[in-house]
Amino acid sequence: MQIKFTDHANERMQRYELSQQVILSAIQTPDSIKESYGNRLVYQKRLNGYLLRVVVEEKEGIKTIVTLYKARSDRYEI
Repeated sequence: MQIKFTDHANERMQRYELSQQVILSAIQTPDSIKESYGNRLVYQKRLNGYLLRVVVEEKEGIKTIVTLYKARSDRYEI
């Protein structure tokens, strides 16, 4: 499966100082996956006391990482 990063997702990776490998790991081995609006999925992974949330849109076998962010783990049910 092909994975693409939007410009926005790349900006967020820089902002949070996260590598593509960390993001790919969250997608390949998430702690949970939640459905979101517009047929998007949110992959969640616990990392170093916070929750990494990666929003992904899939079309025609291509996963596009739309955005990502760190959140307090107590804010989202996992």
